[in-house]
Amino acid sequence: MNGSSFLLIRGIVGVAIGALAILWPGITIAVLVGIFGVYAILDGITNMMLGLSRKEPHTGSWTQTVQGIFGIGAGVVALLWPGTTALVLVLFIGAWAIVTGVLEIVAAVRLRRYISGEWLLALSGCMSVLFGILVFAFPGAGAVGIAWILGVYTAAAGMVLIVLGLRLRTLVGAT
Repeated sequence: MNGSSFLLIRGIVGVAIGALAILWPGITIAVLVGIFGVYAILDGITNMMLGLSRKEPHTGSWTQTVQGIFGIGAGVVALLWPGTTALVLVLFIGAWAIVTGVLEIVAAVRLRRYISGEWLLALSGCMSVLFGILVFAFPGAGAVGIAWILGVYTAAAGMVLIVLGLRLRTLVGAT
């Protein structure tokens, strides 16, 4: 199998996963939460093992051990209560959007003496704040939106890889 075939396969898989994410956003979110849970547990175990295996007392081993305990705890919580984990993730994204938006508005006000078009930065900030408020008001819709964005991205990236694979296949066949 050559490189163009691998690109085509990656592209087809990307389009298929993107379509599934768009059609079944709830399942997409559940899978993402599950992957996070497993990752957090494995990362926590690794950190605990590293923290407990240190021989020298001043190497910060207790921090890795504590980090490992928190990682395992976060992973277990994610797997036991996936709905709560998804909700917290969505609310975190909403809070991030609000903070980012407020900072953009502040930056626009401070930059108005130095640049023209600062209103665009302020508009971007207002849009971010509005998005964050909407996510807090309708977290279920926020979760679905995140799954759809992931699906659209994955499908679009898959289509690009398919086109690239076909072009590469044509180029290789022409030489």
